[in-house]
Amino acid sequence: MSEDLAAGSSGYTQIRVKKFSYRWTISNFSFCMEGVLGKNFKSPTFSPGANDKQKWCMIVYLNGIDEESRGYLSVFVGLLSSPKSPVWAKIQFGIINAKKEESRIMNSQRVVRFNQNDSWGIPKFILRDFLFSTPYFFLPDDKLTLCCEVSVVQDCNSISEQNMQPGIDIPRCTLVDDLGELWENSSFTDCCLGVDGQEFRAHKAILAARSPVFRAMFEHDMEESRKSRIEIHDLELKSSRQ
Repeated sequence: MSEDLAAGSSGYTQIRVKKFSYRWTISNFSFCMEGVLGKNFKSPTFSPGANDKQKWCMIVYLNGIDEESRGYLSVFVGLLSSPKSPVWAKIQFGIINAKKEESRIMNSQRVVRFNQNDSWGIPKFILRDFLFSTPYFFLPDDKLTLCCEVSVVQDCNSISEQNMQPGIDIPRCTLVDDLGELWENSSFTDCCLGVDGQEFRAHKAILAARSPVFRAMFEHDMEESRKSRIEIHDLELKSSRQ
């Protein structure tokens, strides 16, 4: 791993997406039962925002857009105008049913490229026979309400951030060395160990931390605690220094 990567340098690319939706209601829809192949209605134009110059519209083909989709309602969305071209977007269609819920949801699955006057849609959106046989669900008050959700790619912005999380050098633990130095130099000692005829200066805190026997001596009013001197018998000098 390189030093720069280990230090935490990184970057990211942000793809901004603007999502907007549109509802289109066609009243007296039962009068469209005798649909002609290729016959279509277009919705009023709509935009991502009030001051947005990008213009879209929905298109519904009453009896399919071609022979293959005959007998179906075909639903499309078209890009009428845009300051920038091409426009990349994901599309989702649905029907608002009698429960005011979105049903028959179908989408593009992928990002679609739109140039001006291009359209994209689903030729076999819903069977006409099925639609007209369930007017109580799909055509309340003889109205068909289609919805379209458009997610437009706005732009991409790549940012490089150096040292977002600077590397932290973890120092080597020197506790053992430091304690050893205290022992060797007899610094700040507060008790004495008598071993094999010799004396060694020591630290009560370290002895108590390392041995429950020493802890008991120092916690209670014992001779060793009062005199701060401990005689250790049956122990050789070499092993006591360890």
